[in-house]
Amino acid sequence: MKIIVPMAGMGKRMRPHTLTVPKPLIQVAGKPIVQRLVEDIAKVIDEKIDEIAFVIGDFGKETEQKLITIAESLGAKGTIHYQKEALGTAHAIMCAQSALTGKVIVAFADTLFKADFKIETAQHDGIIWVQKIDDPRMFGVVKVNEQNIITDFVEKPQTFVSDLAIIGIYYFKDGDTLKNELQYLLDHNIKEKGEFQLTNALENMKQKGANFSPGKITEWLDCGNKDATVYTNARILSFDHTESNNKALLVSRNSLVIEPCYIGKNVVLENSIIGPYASIGDNTQITNSNIRNSIVQQNVVIENTIAENSMLGAFSEVKQSAIDLSISDYSVYKV
Repeated sequence: MKIIVPMAGMGKRMRPHTLTVPKPLIQVAGKPIVQRLVEDIAKVIDEKIDEIAFVIGDFGKETEQKLITIAESLGAKGTIHYQKEALGTAHAIMCAQSALTGKVIVAFADTLFKADFKIETAQHDGIIWVQKIDDPRMFGVVKVNEQNIITDFVEKPQTFVSDLAIIGIYYFKDGDTLKNELQYLLDHNIKEKGEFQLTNALENMKQKGANFSPGKITEWLDCGNKDATVYTNARILSFDHTESNNKALLVSRNSLVIEPCYIGKNVVLENSIIGPYASIGDNTQITNSNIRNSIVQQNVVIENTIAENSMLGAFSEVKQSAIDLSISDYSVYKV
């Protein structure tokens, strides 16, 4: 089994945090989003993962090494591929065409999920993970028949077609077949809404006899913007209270941690209340503050602050009161 993770997007909706860190490497509950994604996939498939192919932009060698290390932590080979221009989902996957052989999972790195079951991959030509949502206009959707087989793929319908939104995770029994269909789109310049769309390749495969089934998850967790990411952080913490696994290294003076929380290494708390639903990165110092329902990255200094629904970037400083704050790495906020 191979996993392809397209993640070359600029993450504009997550600015200012993505000005210094690629969005999939932003930490949520103590781990990068992309690491949580591939770990979640590994939990729901009964297959050994041989390779994880990351499709990135110009993220630098340090980031590339972090991604390879993530793959190796799952016993897989990590490979790096580049998408130099944003030309759509089909184009992004084809940037890692050397990995499009055999069984393949494609997982776009801006979403997380919770699932309490195993996927039996041998029984399907393909599985498209979906979630029922209220407003599907910004997503690709699928229609299914009475046998729970997908009959139609529609990209961002502006009139109602279906409320089963594609969450961005796909399984293919034959990666070579997918590669041929993607190459056909590129060779014939077949675009929709100005880009090469994976849904067009899926429709062509279906027309040629491939049966795709919807894979339904327990919960879909978006990391598309600050508010959604803070919410996702809270949900992950609520799933697993063991996330706070560095408390033995915590220096706490007259302070209280209200679970669930994630506490990184070498955190110092003084006269402060942390939590619930707060993630505090390594080497952070918090004094005379109340931090709840927030994500604080590593090496942050916080003093005399009340923060809620906030994201504070690495090496930032926040002093005095700030509620619902979003600041990037190396920023200073004072009132």
